[in-house]
Amino acid sequence: MKEKVEQLKAEIEQFKIDSAEAMEKFRIAFLGSKGAIKDLFADLKQVPNEEKREAGQLVNGLRQFAQEKLDTQKDALSSAQESAQGIDVTRPGDGILVGSRHPLSLVRSEIIEIFSRVGFTVSEGPEIEDDWHNFSALNFPPEHPARDMQDTFFIEKGDTPESEMALRTHTSSVQARVMETSEPPIRTISPGRVYRNEAISARAHCFFHQVEGLYIDTDVSFADLKQTLLYFAQEMFGDKAQIRLRPSYFPFTEPSAEVDVSCTICSGKGCNVCKYTGWLEILGCGMVDPNVLEASNIDPEKYSGFAFGMGVERIAQLKYRVNDLRLYSENDVRFLKQFTSGM
Repeated sequence: MKEKVEQLKAEIEQFKIDSAEAMEKFRIAFLGSKGAIKDLFADLKQVPNEEKREAGQLVNGLRQFAQEKLDTQKDALSSAQESAQGIDVTRPGDGILVGSRHPLSLVRSEIIEIFSRVGFTVSEGPEIEDDWHNFSALNFPPEHPARDMQDTFFIEKGDTPESEMALRTHTSSVQARVMETSEPPIRTISPGRVYRNEAISARAHCFFHQVEGLYIDTDVSFADLKQTLLYFAQEMFGDKAQIRLRPSYFPFTEPSAEVDVSCTICSGKGCNVCKYTGWLEILGCGMVDPNVLEASNIDPEKYSGFAFGMGVERIAQLKYRVNDLRLYSENDVRFLKQFTSGM
């Protein structure tokens, strides 16, 4: 057996592999299912038991030797063919294009991260909503103009408001669902897409994105709301950012306020972006109306809370100074590539 292995090894060493055809011939002759090495394994049956171990090692070594020669010659032939074709395998390859996260996704994620640091969890809900969660549970009276077709995309216009289905006009509908299914304390934010029946322009769109927040517990005050929003403004726009609150009206909060942040461009000194006021509007807020708490079976005598809501596009506009809302939904690669470094 040892003589057969040495003889076959000599044949393998002398076999010249200079083409793909010769390489395949080598493989069939020595490593194929009917090759010479396969025959040697069959001959092991005739070797005395005391010699089988040594003989088996010799045959396995021969097979490994033949396989290494085949692999080496295969790589050599491949490199030779590439060189013949003018391919320089030592040159660096083409760079891999890195994708970009959408600016609204970047801002949405940053908002969620900021509020998560102070205990807010994320809640989500359906974009096709019924009247109760979109309007009635949030203290919208039947005659409120937001129920009119000019503001809302109705899916099913029923005989009564309760039977109507519509694309949600705000993510406050998610808050209504959370209050129905959760016991206070509640501390949650609701990011998502909303829809309004409006003409598309640089300043308005038929769909946009909101992040609304809700906090309900015992002894929640307006001071808690103001401190939470100041924390958000300084985390989002810098330590020097200041806020001011102006009286406003929302059906589901009382009292209500609009929140302005000191202009991020002129640092409150006055410029054309802030119309020389030094302030930019960023969100609306207020204390949750007791009627909203009662609609969700939460005792307004025991619990109080605050709510706020902001447009993601508005925050992105201030952060990235993008003044045309249409750019966010036109999928212009030239626009989106500017945010590659934000991944």
